[in-house]
Amino acid sequence: MIKRLFPMPVHSLLLWLVWLLLNDFSAGHLVLGGIWAWGISLLAAPFSNDQTRIDRPILIPLYALVLLWDIILSNLDVARRVLSPNRSLRPGFVALPLDLTGDFPQTVLASTISLTPGTVSVDLSTDRKWLYIHVLHLEDEAQLIASIKQGYERRLREIFAC
Repeated sequence: MIKRLFPMPVHSLLLWLVWLLLNDFSAGHLVLGGIWAWGISLLAAPFSNDQTRIDRPILIPLYALVLLWDIILSNLDVARRVLSPNRSLRPGFVALPLDLTGDFPQTVLASTISLTPGTVSVDLSTDRKWLYIHVLHLEDEAQLIASIKQGYERRLREIFAC
């Protein structure tokens, strides 16, 4: 009965909080935001599919900090390579074997790779076991694969327990 009345409680809460942040705080907006959040979740629930469960949400801030640090370092590295007089870039494609399962964790990994300057996720194999990545400068393919698997994929497997 509760699941039928509140099919997406986390989404409703987030929508309600965003509504309150975007509007002046008043009793009217408090009530109206709650009604909108509840109504939208009722309408959207039939279209949603079951998502991967987050097993250890406490690790998400650490993952975000690691990603932010890697983005800063990658920005500096790409700027140095592009602005250097000797632009000896060796672009290449890498096939990354995936241990992650589930659409959402794989999407987070692909997005993480694309957010990091110098790399972009290109394609996911049809069997969802390989992620193809384009790299601006590829020195050592094995080292790149190991760094992605240890830096991002391992942490995502801990967060999503997959």
